[in-house]
Amino acid sequence: MRIAVMGSGGLGGFFGGRLARGGADVVFVARGAHLDALRTSGLTIESPEDPFTLTSVQATDDPAAIGPVDLVLFTVKLWDTEAAGRAIAPIVGPGTAVVSLQNGVQKDDMLRPIVGDAALMGAIAQISTTIARPGVIAQTGTMQRLVFGEFDGTRSKRAERFLAACLAGGIKAEVSTDITREIWQKFVFLVGLSALTCATRCSIGPVRENPATRAMLLGVMQEVVAVARARGVAVPEDFAADRLAFIDTLPAGMVASMFNDLAAGRRLELPWLSGGVVDLGAAAGVPTPLNQAVRDVLILHADGRPG
Repeated sequence: MRIAVMGSGGLGGFFGGRLARGGADVVFVARGAHLDALRTSGLTIESPEDPFTLTSVQATDDPAAIGPVDLVLFTVKLWDTEAAGRAIAPIVGPGTAVVSLQNGVQKDDMLRPIVGDAALMGAIAQISTTIARPGVIAQTGTMQRLVFGEFDGTRSKRAERFLAACLAGGIKAEVSTDITREIWQKFVFLVGLSALTCATRCSIGPVRENPATRAMLLGVMQEVVAVARARGVAVPEDFAADRLAFIDTLPAGMVASMFNDLAAGRRLELPWLSGGVVDLGAAAGVPTPLNQAVRDVLILHADGRPG
């Protein structure tokens, strides 16, 4: 299977590396020092469960040079979606699947006008990774999982081929017949984690232990569930409580990736997380006061550290 990884950072580097190790024909799209390292030294995955190095990988900064592919693994930051979507247009053929592992629930709607309905396959990724240094991807913990599927609920041949490629590379993967629900259910957890760790500047341990912040965490997630259900997505009514119970099992030091961006003064995906809940809630007639408060508290940092 010929696969292009558009955005070869933590997510794209990890899953692209696994796919390449499993025998897929993978080309990484990267830039700067990371691209230079991939070209000269290959790709290293640092993992407590299964570390490995690929001494030689295909890497480029020009997607158009790759040629048609079977699948594009799309992992750029949300604010780069439109530009990156246009950049992959030359490699998206009639049967190509574009699989976005980005955060949020608006990602596929952002890509749809650019690559078309037929190309899009929904997906979520569950993992914690980062670029440790150029050419090296570090995984935190051992959880790694991909869930993907066609938006019409069918089990397509291209989904089955991608599943086989994932399993060959040691990726814990499955095909879903209700990928929209899977995307929203991840969104419930992601919004809660990002909202409260960033707004409080604390890891999840103190947040879940304090009665006030615990109640706010639950309320933020309940708003996401309400918006999902108003939009016709089959998320259970009590799903926020389920996610709170799951959060109680997480390491106390866990934070959202947006927390790390905030601490480093980098741009935030806030407009598509709590901000996305506010916008989608307004369109559906669902009040989202807690997510609006989080958005408004963090909005001065959305474009990076002020000044």
